[in-house]
Amino acid sequence: MSTVSVGRASVLDQYERDGYSIFRNVIDADLIAEASAHVDWLAKRHPDVRTEQLGHIYLRDDPFWIRLISDDRLLDIAEMFIGPNIALFASHYISKPPFTGQTVLWHQDSAFWPLEPMEVVTLWLAVDHSTPENGCVRVVPGSHTREIAAVRPNTEVDNVLGHEIACDVDEADAVDIVLRPGDVEVHHPNIIHGSNANVSPHRRCGLTLRYIPTSTRILGEEQPYPSALWLRGDLGVNSYQPVPVFDPARHFPFRDSAAWS
Repeated sequence: MSTVSVGRASVLDQYERDGYSIFRNVIDADLIAEASAHVDWLAKRHPDVRTEQLGHIYLRDDPFWIRLISDDRLLDIAEMFIGPNIALFASHYISKPPFTGQTVLWHQDSAFWPLEPMEVVTLWLAVDHSTPENGCVRVVPGSHTREIAAVRPNTEVDNVLGHEIACDVDEADAVDIVLRPGDVEVHHPNIIHGSNANVSPHRRCGLTLRYIPTSTRILGEEQPYPSALWLRGDLGVNSYQPVPVFDPARHFPFRDSAAWS
């Protein structure tokens, strides 16, 4: 039984108190297997790109990615936090290869994002098992109530973002988010979080999904934003990317591709 059906009040209470919630068994094994194969396919198409960096610039014209991010099971979770009018702001596979997967230094997402107002929720979909050994997400519960801190560059450590929060973080306060494939972790844009390097023989892959209410404006000169997609409810204030037509010659083949032809 999917924990999408867990009591709304208890989930929202935890999110308000701690800044994150976990939903178990959200996405079925067949679709997760396709997502895993999709990551492998993307890695072969972009051999010069680290698999921690397979962001929306490589996904914007990808029917399978849009099929995945528009799955009603994910949108139903997002709706619990941001309401019925939903768009995608950004999305990113962070796939840490065995032994060499990069760390993600402590940060708050809201310090980086061009959104006004900062009404957004992140869903982190586990494609692989995510454990302390292979570099699972770590969060500092309750830190979402703090002000947004400055960020500073850090290239001394091999890391995904190249930046970190410009204040001390007590790692003793952090919680490991241990997930199975198909589980979803949800977190607040202000929560302090990061992840360690993958020192295990097992890949650790997850897909981040940044959903916004359609009343939140995406700022910046490039409009529509590369990964801005309308998904549910009213269109709101942004312009959006068109939904691509599936082309077997250039797109990842997947089970439901006929619906995108």
